Amino acid sequence: MVKLVYFAWVRERIGKGEEELDIPAGVQTAGELVTWLATLGDGYEEALRFPKAIRVAVNQEHVEHHESIAGAREIGIFPPMTGG
Repeated sequence: MVKLVYFAWVRERIGKGEEELDIPAGVQTAGELVTWLATLGDGYEEALRFPKAIRVAVNQEHVEHHESIAGAREIGIFPPMTGG
């Protein structure tokens, strides 16, 4: 089980701030996780409709979509961030 934490409008569209999920063995990268999550229902699909724009943090460290999620205890899913 991995704790997933959703932030900002991703949280609003999915309808929950966090959850624990069993991630399938075939889902090994951050990008694969975002793609898989989008299949879990309408809210997920809407929140993750533009997967390349979604940011991912594994154990509170931002990762690129091609990076592994192996050994993750917590994964954060963020919308695109701006600011300065």
